[in-house]
Amino acid sequence: MDVFSLLDTLQAIARNGLTYATNPYDRERYERLMELATHAYGELFAVTAADIKARLLSEMGCVTPKVGADAAIFNADGEILLMERADGSGWCLPCGWVEQNERPIDAAIRETREETGLEVEVKQLVGVFTRQPSAVNGPHAMIAVVHWCEIVDGSLALSHEGLALRYWPLDAVPNWHTNHERYARAAHAMWKSESLLPALSD
Repeated sequence: MDVFSLLDTLQAIARNGLTYATNPYDRERYERLMELATHAYGELFAVTAADIKARLLSEMGCVTPKVGADAAIFNADGEILLMERADGSGWCLPCGWVEQNERPIDAAIRETREETGLEVEVKQLVGVFTRQPSAVNGPHAMIAVVHWCEIVDGSLALSHEGLALRYWPLDAVPNWHTNHERYARAAHAMWKSESLLPALSD
Protein backbone atom coordinates (compact mmCIF):
# COMPACT_ATOMS: atom_id res chain seq x y z
CA MET A 1 0.00 0.00 0.00
CA ASP A 2 1.45 3.39 -0.98
CA VAL A 3 1.21 6.54 1.12
CA PHE A 4 -1.81 7.92 -0.75
CA SER A 5 -3.84 4.76 -0.31
CA LEU A 6 -2.82 4.68 3.35
CA LEU A 7 -3.91 8.28 3.95
CA ASP A 8 -7.17 7.75 2.10
CA THR A 9 -7.91 4.75 4.33
CA LEU A 10 -6.97 6.65 7.51
CA GLN A 11 -9.12 9.67 6.73
CA ALA A 12 -12.08 7.44 5.82
CA ILE A 13 -11.78 5.54 9.14
CA ALA A 14 -11.54 8.86 10.99
CA ARG A 15 -14.57 10.39 9.26
CA ASN A 16 -16.69 7.28 9.68
CA GLY A 17 -15.70 7.12 13.34
CA LEU A 18 -16.50 10.77 13.98
CA THR A 19 -19.90 10.23 12.33
CA TYR A 20 -20.97 7.16 14.29
CA ALA A 21 -18.90 6.86 17.48
CA THR A 22 -20.47 8.12 20.72
CA ASN A 23 -17.82 7.00 23.23
CA PRO A 24 -15.67 10.08 24.02
CA TYR A 25 -12.47 8.03 24.17
CA ASP A 26 -13.14 6.55 20.74
CA ARG A 27 -13.88 10.01 19.37
CA GLU A 28 -10.53 11.23 20.67
CA ARG A 29 -8.81 8.43 18.77
CA TYR A 30 -10.67 9.26 15.56
CA GLU A 31 -9.80 12.96 16.02
CA ARG A 32 -6.15 11.96 16.36
CA LEU A 33 -6.33 9.88 13.18
CA MET A 34 -7.85 12.87 11.40
CA GLU A 35 -5.05 15.13 12.62
CA LEU A 36 -2.38 12.69 11.45
CA ALA A 37 -3.98 12.29 8.03
CA THR A 38 -4.54 16.02 7.42
CA HIS A 39 -1.00 16.97 8.46
CA ALA A 40 0.41 14.36 6.09
CA TYR A 41 -1.85 15.56 3.27
CA GLY A 42 -0.70 19.12 3.95
CA GLU A 43 2.95 18.17 3.56
CA LEU A 44 2.33 16.21 0.37
CA PHE A 45 0.17 18.80 -1.37
CA ALA A 46 1.53 22.05 0.13
CA VAL A 47 -1.90 22.92 1.54
CA THR A 48 -2.59 23.75 5.17
CA ALA A 49 -3.78 20.91 7.36
CA ALA A 50 -6.63 23.14 8.55
CA ASP A 51 -7.92 23.61 4.99
CA ILE A 52 -7.78 19.88 4.30
CA LYS A 53 -9.50 19.04 7.58
CA ALA A 54 -12.27 21.54 6.88
CA ARG A 55 -12.82 20.03 3.44
CA LEU A 56 -12.95 16.48 4.79
CA LEU A 57 -15.25 17.34 7.69
CA SER A 58 -17.66 19.20 5.38
CA GLU A 59 -18.65 15.86 3.85
CA MET A 60 -19.47 13.40 6.61
CA GLY A 61 -21.45 10.17 6.75
CA CYS A 62 -20.37 6.76 5.52
CA VAL A 63 -17.27 7.53 3.46
CA THR A 64 -17.14 5.64 0.17
CA PRO A 65 -15.31 6.27 -3.14
CA LYS A 66 -16.74 9.02 -5.29
CA VAL A 67 -18.67 7.81 -8.36
CA GLY A 68 -18.24 9.45 -11.74
CA ALA A 69 -20.01 8.90 -15.06
CA ASP A 70 -18.28 9.23 -18.43
CA ALA A 71 -19.54 9.28 -22.04
CA ALA A 72 -17.52 7.91 -24.96
CA ILE A 73 -18.77 9.42 -28.24
CA PHE A 74 -17.28 8.56 -31.64
CA ASN A 75 -17.65 10.00 -35.12
CA ALA A 76 -17.88 7.86 -38.25
CA ASP A 77 -14.08 7.64 -38.47
CA GLY A 78 -13.74 6.29 -34.95
CA GLU A 79 -12.38 9.54 -33.50
CA ILE A 80 -13.47 10.25 -29.93
CA LEU A 81 -15.00 13.49 -28.68
CA LEU A 82 -12.88 15.05 -25.95
CA MET A 83 -12.90 18.27 -23.95
CA GLU A 84 -9.72 20.09 -22.95
CA ARG A 85 -10.28 20.80 -19.28
CA ALA A 86 -10.18 24.39 -18.08
CA ASP A 87 -8.06 23.39 -15.08
CA GLY A 88 -5.22 22.39 -17.40
CA SER A 89 -5.32 18.69 -16.52
CA GLY A 90 -5.67 17.45 -20.11
CA TRP A 91 -8.26 16.10 -22.53
CA CYS A 92 -11.15 14.08 -21.13
CA LEU A 93 -14.37 12.36 -22.09
CA PRO A 94 -17.52 14.28 -21.13
CA CYS A 95 -17.80 13.34 -17.48
CA GLY A 96 -18.80 14.35 -13.98
CA TRP A 97 -19.89 13.18 -10.55
CA VAL A 98 -23.09 11.22 -10.09
CA GLU A 99 -25.50 13.31 -8.01
CA GLN A 100 -27.76 12.14 -5.19
CA ASN A 101 -30.62 9.92 -6.44
CA GLU A 102 -29.19 9.93 -9.97
CA ARG A 103 -28.30 6.86 -12.01
CA PRO A 104 -24.83 6.82 -13.63
CA ILE A 105 -26.51 6.47 -17.04
CA ASP A 106 -28.46 9.69 -16.43
CA ALA A 107 -25.36 11.46 -15.12
CA ALA A 108 -23.49 10.61 -18.33
CA ILE A 109 -26.31 12.06 -20.43
CA ARG A 110 -26.56 15.19 -18.25
CA GLU A 111 -22.82 15.85 -18.16
CA THR A 112 -22.59 15.44 -21.93
CA ARG A 113 -25.37 17.99 -22.41
CA GLU A 114 -23.75 20.44 -19.97
CA GLU A 115 -20.21 20.13 -21.32
CA THR A 116 -20.79 19.70 -25.06
CA GLY A 117 -24.32 20.86 -25.93
CA LEU A 118 -25.12 17.41 -27.33
CA GLU A 119 -28.05 15.19 -26.49
CA VAL A 120 -27.01 11.56 -26.38
CA GLU A 121 -28.46 8.18 -25.64
CA VAL A 122 -26.49 5.41 -24.02
CA LYS A 123 -25.75 2.57 -26.38
CA GLN A 124 -23.83 0.26 -24.06
CA LEU A 125 -21.95 0.08 -20.77
CA VAL A 126 -18.21 0.07 -21.46
CA GLY A 127 -17.10 -0.79 -17.95
CA VAL A 128 -16.67 0.19 -14.32
CA PHE A 129 -13.16 1.41 -13.52
CA THR A 130 -11.49 2.04 -10.16
CA ARG A 131 -8.96 4.85 -9.75
CA GLN A 132 -6.72 4.48 -6.73
CA PRO A 133 -5.38 7.56 -4.91
CA SER A 134 -1.89 8.66 -5.91
CA ALA A 135 0.22 11.74 -6.58
CA VAL A 136 -1.19 11.78 -10.13
CA ASN A 137 -4.77 10.67 -9.42
CA GLY A 138 -5.39 12.83 -6.36
CA PRO A 139 -6.01 12.02 -2.70
CA HIS A 140 -9.23 10.00 -2.95
CA ALA A 141 -10.35 6.76 -4.57
CA MET A 142 -13.05 7.02 -7.22
CA ILE A 143 -15.12 4.74 -9.42
CA ALA A 144 -15.86 5.68 -13.04
CA VAL A 145 -18.85 4.20 -14.86
CA VAL A 146 -18.12 4.61 -18.58
CA HIS A 147 -20.83 4.45 -21.26
CA TRP A 148 -20.63 4.33 -25.03
CA CYS A 149 -23.09 6.95 -26.28
CA GLU A 150 -24.54 8.08 -29.59
CA ILE A 151 -25.63 11.60 -30.51
CA VAL A 152 -29.36 12.09 -31.04
CA ASP A 153 -29.59 15.90 -31.15
CA GLY A 154 -27.79 19.17 -30.49
CA SER A 155 -24.61 20.81 -31.74
CA LEU A 156 -21.21 21.25 -30.13
CA ALA A 157 -21.13 24.10 -27.62
CA LEU A 158 -18.23 24.59 -25.21
CA SER A 159 -19.05 25.14 -21.53
CA HIS A 160 -17.11 27.08 -18.90
CA GLU A 161 -15.54 23.79 -17.81
CA GLY A 162 -13.49 23.45 -20.99
CA LEU A 163 -11.01 25.27 -23.21
CA ALA A 164 -11.81 23.31 -26.38
CA LEU A 165 -13.95 20.51 -27.81
CA ARG A 166 -12.86 18.29 -30.68
CA TYR A 167 -12.75 14.77 -32.06
CA TRP A 168 -9.37 13.07 -31.77
CA PRO A 169 -7.80 9.92 -33.17
CA LEU A 170 -6.83 8.03 -30.01
CA ASP A 171 -3.13 7.94 -30.84
CA ALA A 172 -2.99 11.70 -31.48
CA VAL A 173 -4.24 13.02 -28.13
CA PRO A 174 -1.40 15.16 -26.74
CA ASN A 175 -2.28 15.10 -23.04
CA TRP A 176 -4.88 12.77 -21.54
CA HIS A 177 -6.66 13.59 -18.30
CA THR A 178 -5.98 10.96 -15.62
CA ASN A 179 -7.16 7.47 -16.67
CA HIS A 180 -9.22 8.75 -19.60
CA GLU A 181 -7.05 7.11 -22.23
CA ARG A 182 -7.87 3.79 -20.56
CA TYR A 183 -11.61 4.53 -20.73
CA ALA A 184 -11.38 5.72 -24.34
CA ARG A 185 -9.49 2.68 -25.57
CA ALA A 186 -11.92 0.30 -23.89
CA ALA A 187 -14.84 2.14 -25.52
CA HIS A 188 -13.08 2.27 -28.89
CA ALA A 189 -12.55 -1.49 -28.88
CA MET A 190 -16.29 -1.87 -28.40
CA TRP A 191 -17.07 0.65 -31.16
CA LYS A 192 -14.63 -1.03 -33.54
CA SER A 193 -16.03 -4.52 -32.98
CA GLU A 194 -19.55 -3.31 -33.74
CA SER A 195 -18.46 -1.29 -36.77
CA LEU A 196 -17.05 -4.48 -38.28
CA LEU A 197 -20.28 -6.44 -37.89
CA PRO A 198 -21.91 -5.45 -41.22
CA ALA A 199 -18.75 -6.37 -43.16
CA LEU A 200 -18.46 -9.67 -41.36
CA SER A 201 -22.10 -10.54 -42.08
CA ASP A 202 -21.87 -9.86 -45.84
